[in-house]
Amino acid sequence: MTETADQARTRRRWITLAEVVAVAGVVIAALTLYLNVSDRRADQAERAATAQKDAAVQARVELTGTVDGDTITLKDPRHDITDTTILFPKALGVGKQAPVEPEIDASMFNRALLKLTDGGPDARTGRLPVLITTRYWDGDATRSARGLYDIVWRTHGRRLFGRALTLEGFRLRQTGGDAAALERAWDAAKPR
Repeated sequence: MTETADQARTRRRWITLAEVVAVAGVVIAALTLYLNVSDRRADQAERAATAQKDAAVQARVELTGTVDGDTITLKDPRHDITDTTILFPKALGVGKQAPVEPEIDASMFNRALLKLTDGGPDARTGRLPVLITTRYWDGDATRSARGLYDIVWRTHGRRLFGRALTLEGFRLRQTGGDAAALERAWDAAKPR
C-alpha cells in the first residue's frame, strides 16, 4: 500500500504535532523541577537563617539585677556567669572592680557618691551608670558581653551619722559600650 501525497502530509503534520507536545512536556517538566529545587533551596536558607537567629538570641546574655539591701545580685536565666568586671565613672574615683560573685555591693561606691552629692538636699535620687563586662558559658564555649547599666540610688538623711545611700534598682541602659560611652552617660546622669 503506497502513501498518497495527502496522507504523507497528514503523517508529517501528526509527527510534528507529537514532537511539539513532547517538547512542551519536557519544558513543563524542566520548569517544575527548577521551581521545586528553588523552593527547597529557599526553605533551607530560611531554616538556616532562623537557626542562626535563634542561636544568636540564645547566646546573648540578658543580665538582670535583684536588689537585696545594699547588694545587687547579677544573673542571667540562660547562662552561668563565670566572671564580671565593673567599671565606674572616673569622677567617682572608684577603680575597676572584679568581684568573686556576680554582684555589686554598695560599699564599692557609696562613700564616693555621697561625697559627690554632699552640700545639697539630703533626699536625692539618681542613676549611676556602670560598664559591666560579663564572661559566661554558652554551651561548651565561653563568651563575653558588655553593657552599660544604671544603678538607681536614693539618699536620705539620718539623725546620726549624716546621710545614707540605698539601692533602688538596676536597669540596662544599652548593650555594648566602652569607657567613653560610660563617661558620656555619667555626664548626662551625674547629680547636680
